[in-house]
Amino acid sequence: MSNEEHFTLEEQKKILFFIRQSIKAKLEDKTLPLFGEVGDKLERQGSCFVTLHSADGALRGCIGNINAFEPLCRNIARNALNAAFSDPRFPPLDSEELEEVIIEISILTPIREVPSYEDFVVGKHGIVISCYGRSAVFLPQVAPEQGWDRDTTLRHLCMKAGLNADAWTLPAARFSVFEAIVFSEKDVK
Repeated sequence: MSNEEHFTLEEQKKILFFIRQSIKAKLEDKTLPLFGEVGDKLERQGSCFVTLHSADGALRGCIGNINAFEPLCRNIARNALNAAFSDPRFPPLDSEELEEVIIEISILTPIREVPSYEDFVVGKHGIVISCYGRSAVFLPQVAPEQGWDRDTTLRHLCMKAGLNADAWTLPAARFSVFEAIVFSEKDVK
């Protein structure tokens, strides 16, 4: 997925509908739906995160991967089910919750290493820190949603990785960034 690629409103609706139908099929112990004709953008290798929010906007599940290793349509299906049923921070989603949950997807551009945290642009980039065998990631929308500036984002990223809050200033800290095409059921009607 390149920075220039976008999805039409109809494609966004189709992707979000597919995610909801996949979760519903799993809840009802039915055969998972097929995506149907997916087109070039979804047949190419790609990666995504699927995020579920409860009706009040609270996080209810978020699973994904940064590196592409399968066609994007398969990655969407995998991460949809994992966000609903395998996020270790939450119990598996149930049928009643599915009716209330709002689905969001972040389709990622390829990740690239950057020389310094100074190359990270809040609101534009997702960021990964790697330091002393630990790592953590934030999607591009996390910092703006939390009202964080760059330094605050980096402190929280370090803590998420199990590092000291100032580990981002260490020479051992390595950074990678990516961008995302983000859309949600609340925006796509």
